[in-house]
Amino acid sequence: QVQLVESGGGLVQAGGSLRLSCAASGRTFRTAAMGWFRQAPGKEREFVAVISWSGGYTAYADSVKGRFTISRDNPKDRLYLQMNSLKPEDTAVYYCAADPTFRTRASTRASEYNYWGQGTQVTVSS
Repeated sequence: QVQLVESGGGLVQAGGSLRLSCAASGRTFRTAAMGWFRQAPGKEREFVAVISWSGGYTAYADSVKGRFTISRDNPKDRLYLQMNSLKPEDTAVYYCAADPTFRTRASTRASEYNYWGQGTQVTVSS
């Protein structure tokens, strides 16, 4: 079992940066693929970035590629999302998620992730 708690969200102007953190507890974190997903008002939850258990594989949505960086610190049980050059369309609730199935890579499908945090709000003003 994995428990996830996100932090680091807030209000930022367009062009600014934020760093989201996800604190994980549970023995399976270090072998779990992890991901960040987001949901804007009136829209479905969408994939943002994922990372394999080792950190050796990452994938990004086209809309954030080159601006966001996902990383993890397994000894500290932490997942991060560095967000630069933020745009108003990045406004959403951001969720950290864990897929406990052992994979060499990481799935971009939300349905593969069994464990979810409560979410943290990111608001980008124009």
